[in-house]
Amino acid sequence: MVSLVERGRLNDAPVGSIARMAAALDADLDVRLRWRGEGLDRLLDQAHAALVERVVELLQGLSWETAVEVSFSKWGERGSIDVLARHAATEIVLVVEVKSVVPDSQAMLHALDRKARLAPEIAHDRRWACRHVARLVVVGESSTSRRRIASLGATYGVALPAVGWAVRRWLGAPTGAMSGLLFLPDARGDSTSARSTGVQRARKRRKRLSLFHTLATQADGNNYGQGSR
Repeated sequence: MVSLVERGRLNDAPVGSIARMAAALDADLDVRLRWRGEGLDRLLDQAHAALVERVVELLQGLSWETAVEVSFSKWGERGSIDVLARHAATEIVLVVEVKSVVPDSQAMLHALDRKARLAPEIAHDRRWACRHVARLVVVGESSTSRRRIASLGATYGVALPAVGWAVRRWLGAPTGAMSGLLFLPDARGDSTSARSTGVQRARKRRKRLSLFHTLATQADGNNYGQGSR
């Protein structure tokens, strides 16, 4: 295996083996994943930013006041809220967690619960009256995301019972607290699913995107220790 690596035949060597060789030499191994010429981290950032834009447009169109990337530090707990919104007429504060891909669900729901618990104090700092706190997870539209969430249907059904049009109706006329899940395309109206006209081409594209979403999901989940995305 060492001989293969020394001769540059990296395709024949598992990444784990290369990492162990690097460690033995006190060297760092930097593996970069690129998709269509773009780095995965950049793709995730772009998708996340586009989805946040879509959420803000939706909320503002329904008379919600919005703020993005709201940082907080309360009782030793730090972080940021992707979108924090207020409905002035009802004094409802909405905490929105935006995910371009489905991450580790347990970590995401824990983070959302923590932010919702601190939301009244965060709203008070912004001089927002807060009578109720609502929670919303917005996920980028794709067949992979829907499939991953469907595989944990019972968990999401308890944590985020309002889904789809029920969430949209509530956003238009909010009453009391709400916990919901909404799938949205990005600000350009594109979903992260492939669209194709040829049957043969569509099959190949779905396979490529399936790999991309799997890797993106793993990368997004691994970023929880570094902050919410």
